[in-house]
Amino acid sequence: MIFTQHYIDCLSQASYLIADEGTRQAVVVDPRRDIQDYLDEASQQGLSIVGVINTHFHADFVSGHLELAEATGAWIGFGRRAQTDFPSRPLADGERISLGEVTLQIIETPGHTPESISVLVYKHPSDQVAYGVLTGDTLFIGDVGRPDLLASIGWTAEDLGKQLYQSVQHKLMALDDAVRVFPAHGAGSACGKNLSTEKQSTIGQQRLVNYACQPMSERDFIDLVTIDQPAAPAYFVYNATINRQEHEVRALDAAVPALDDAGAEAALAAGAVLVDTREPEEFSAGHRQGSINLGREGRLAETAGMVLSPQDQIVLLSPDGPAAQDDAMRLARIGFDRAVGYLPDPERYLLEHAESTQRASRITARELADRLEADRDLQLVDLRNPGELHDGIIRGARSIPLAQLPGRLSELDLGRPIVVYCAGGWRSSVGASVLRRAGGVDVSDLLGGFSAWSLLQLQKA
Repeated sequence: MIFTQHYIDCLSQASYLIADEGTRQAVVVDPRRDIQDYLDEASQQGLSIVGVINTHFHADFVSGHLELAEATGAWIGFGRRAQTDFPSRPLADGERISLGEVTLQIIETPGHTPESISVLVYKHPSDQVAYGVLTGDTLFIGDVGRPDLLASIGWTAEDLGKQLYQSVQHKLMALDDAVRVFPAHGAGSACGKNLSTEKQSTIGQQRLVNYACQPMSERDFIDLVTIDQPAAPAYFVYNATINRQEHEVRALDAAVPALDDAGAEAALAAGAVLVDTREPEEFSAGHRQGSINLGREGRLAETAGMVLSPQDQIVLLSPDGPAAQDDAMRLARIGFDRAVGYLPDPERYLLEHAESTQRASRITARELADRLEADRDLQLVDLRNPGELHDGIIRGARSIPLAQLPGRLSELDLGRPIVVYCAGGWRSSVGASVLRRAGGVDVSDLLGGFSAWSLLQLQKA
């Protein structure tokens, strides 16, 4: 058997290629949109990709099923409850798919979404215990998929929570302890709240350590898995919808063009957003007014989906040309395909537009403490997710998770001073740039975030 996990950190997303060494037939499960890695592996190993399986309608990225089907002629499979606008193969509970000796078996595991499935992988059709189970977003390492996403249109969190209880407690926990667990996401994904950095586990280990796999009543399970979930990015509904639909396939050689100053200015004048993917330190030292900071060392794609719209045209200001192409691909992974181009020489561009370049105010924890004592007009905004607030909150702060900030601007007076903070400082640079673009006249973010604030309080104690 050939079994490969393909993992990308930016989306904490895992996909899998499974093949039979005898027949050389392969299936790809939960592929991302940039499919070259799968094609390269198939070419290097002499494999024929005959099928593509999605464990559910993904909300956090655009799946590459259409791209793979076009490139290889593979069939596309979803759980039988899925309804697609393109030809797809309905996969029923218990159905077996033979690749030769290697055999896949479908388990219906609804709850994260109503059509969710898991895929058991057997090295041999007669094996009594599966090699592993691909659990999609139903079971993670240390967590389970959240049942409260609006992407599951027409279903309540209560309805899906009941289904998830049955799927986790009575289907997946019924598997042998030795079965390996391969989820579709790891730590950082907004599809759960407590995901591990580990890329695989076993059913036995999850039975021991996963809070949602402990014996409990249905009511306790639902309450436990729905509390303190991170704010869902606005693009989740868009992605879940587009993954059901026939849509334009992204070319393997897709690239965004370099723009001259005239082209960039024309795009910006027409309403395009300048997305600056340099790190917060560089951005704060000097950036174009109205630009959004999405540092490329962080969760660029998911965060773009929080603060931008799929309809936004985008001009990229990235460290260099190769970085710009990578940034455009990362945006395309969530269906944000309207990057009109990039600025090939960011430093020159900013110098030649010095009249519209500004510095970003970033303050230390000690400076914030002084401002809070002296300025009663200061608005303090905590951009962290609900579960992070258990670590504490700065007195007087208003909780607005970053994913909710664009929709809650009316709660703030953009004419008064604002300081935003997160856990460590990356999200706060994003949030501060959003507020400045919206018209904030005096916006700062906290260097080091709540971690720096907590350290200051310990030093004072």
